[in-house]
Amino acid sequence: MATSRLITSFKCLTFDCYGTLVDWEGGIYKALEPLTRQLDSSHPLHSDRLATLKAFIRNEGIIQRAQPTAPYQIVLAEAYGALAAELGVRTSAEDKARFGAGVGDWPVYADTVEALRRLHRHFKLVILSNVDRGSFERTLAKQLAGIEFDAIYTAEEIGSYKPNLRNFEYLVEHCRRDLGVDRDGIIHTAQSLHHDHVPAKDMALASAWIERGGEVESVMGGDPKDYEGRVAYSWHYRTMGEMADAVDAVAVTA
Repeated sequence: MATSRLITSFKCLTFDCYGTLVDWEGGIYKALEPLTRQLDSSHPLHSDRLATLKAFIRNEGIIQRAQPTAPYQIVLAEAYGALAAELGVRTSAEDKARFGAGVGDWPVYADTVEALRRLHRHFKLVILSNVDRGSFERTLAKQLAGIEFDAIYTAEEIGSYKPNLRNFEYLVEHCRRDLGVDRDGIIHTAQSLHHDHVPAKDMALASAWIERGGEVESVMGGDPKDYEGRVAYSWHYRTMGEMADAVDAVAVTA
């Protein structure tokens, strides 16, 4: 939902976490090294980050659609095993489990924590994530230490994965019930056009696109040309720090 309202007139920012606040792509790619190291140097995925991540995301999506109530640790482990089989390389149950449990090891973007602290002066902060609660709690303790979110909603408790609209219906219902914030007080803030901004438009939620990537091409964000007419974000920032700067500037002049 595109809007001409001032950003500071909203009450709540709801966030995708992995991809927007945490470097999902960097964490996943590093954790896939036990597989890619086994590939011959002539293999197309031997050192192609973008293609490797696309292959992983494709396998992850298959698992999520087949097992929509599976905890994210299990989804990750199964996707890792499926990619290993696709590549024809060795793995083990222990390797799969280790990969599945690695969410808390993924690095937070350098601007995230300070930006969240600044944004919390103006908004309630809410997580809507495609992970299990245990995985998120490890990230919260290790990577996002000191940040107090006003609510945390995960795929585990919702029973489905974004972009399923059930996740966004749950978000709207619970923001109203738990925080007293109605739909028109929410800005959904995320990197992924597919997982977050398409359903946000369908749910008539205002949204802000955080176009992560910088010098490294991102596979999670998406190309707006491919989503023409399907997304309607009102704000576009490269980083969370940039968003916090913009909000502070509006707050000073409002």
